[in-house]
Amino acid sequence: MDRAATADKIAALIEPFNKKGIEITDASTFAGDLEFDSLTVMDFVAAIEDEFDIIITMNQQAEIESYGQLIDAVVKLQG
Repeated sequence: MDRAATADKIAALIEPFNKKGIEITDASTFAGDLEFDSLTVMDFVAAIEDEFDIIITMNQQAEIESYGQLIDAVVKLQG
């Protein structure tokens, strides 16, 4: 799956977690812009792992701060 298709799927997955309706760009951060707490992050990561049939390790999660980084990581994990 290419980056654009992956981004579209992730955009659909993030919608229920985006409580404030913030416009999301590649530079949007989960902690800062979207104000995700740790529980929300875990739920969101679980949704992504289920959708793409991948595993995002805790170390990888710690390195992913922005929406664009998440898309790139998912594309890479899919091979």
